Amino acid sequence: MSHNIKEMKQQFLEYVEIEKGRSVKTVENYDHYISRFFEYSKIRNPEDIKESSVRDFHLWLNRQPSHKAAVAGTIKKKTQNYYMIALRSFLKFLAKRGVKSLSPEYIELAKVGERQIDLITSEELKRLLEIPKDKDLKSLRDHAVLQLLFSTGLRVSELCSLSRDIDLNADEFSIRGKGEKIRVVFLSSEAKTAVKRYLEKRADVDDALFIRMSHEGARRGNLALDKRSIERIVKKCAIKAGISKKVTPHVIRHCFATDLLSNGADLRSVQMLLGHSNISTTQIYTHVTDSELKRVHKEFHNKKRS
Repeated sequence: MSHNIKEMKQQFLEYVEIEKGRSVKTVENYDHYISRFFEYSKIRNPEDIKESSVRDFHLWLNRQPSHKAAVAGTIKKKTQNYYMIALRSFLKFLAKRGVKSLSPEYIELAKVGERQIDLITSEELKRLLEIPKDKDLKSLRDHAVLQLLFSTGLRVSELCSLSRDIDLNADEFSIRGKGEKIRVVFLSSEAKTAVKRYLEKRADVDDALFIRMSHEGARRGNLALDKRSIERIVKKCAIKAGISKKVTPHVIRHCFATDLLSNGADLRSVQMLLGHSNISTTQIYTHVTDSELKRVHKEFHNKKRS
């Protein structure tokens, strides 16, 4: 029985969104990756997908120039793997539906270098969390953003989704993260105080926890801060704190994880606090703490005593 490849792709995307519970953005990405393979390989039916067509497409991808102006060379191996992962998932879906096509096991991912995590020192983090020190609404908001990011380890998209009905009498609240999964995050006393002071000075009735100030274009529509706005706040505060490294909300999330591990938290607990589906994603942070231990050992071990 012949199956139309476009119809099967549409069924797959609906399956990913509804049954797998993936976000609309993930579905859009899968659509882009798979469609690009179809366009290059001139695929019309699932049975037309061969090991040779996948290999040719992967080779073509590997030779494509990067679309990022700041990045020279070809598309990164990690990006290439996104295409292969999407295609492998599609082939698994076809196999599950009993549709004849290439076996998913023929899809191999490119080897990528060990992931590097951007971090700032504990002293730099301390300076950052003390910024800004002014008492106007905008400064109180920015301070609350920083404190809440470090206290909870939230992703920037999760932070943007918060509403002002957060219970500051509790030490925790639930957040809906990637894959619509709900987890509990915890508030430090510093974060609770910072958010409370910020909310007490708010005179509006907008539901969003973090909003734009009038000179930031608040009247152009939604008052809630978006991802880019939060990134700008963190960058600006890092500069004020005298930090020359690039600091983003995700860097603060990294600091949250490594701070827990370096103080004795177990990997499984950190995984749950970060909302990682796979513990292997969390394990990258153990390399950071191991590197710190290596530095300590090198600096202090077997030194001549006076």
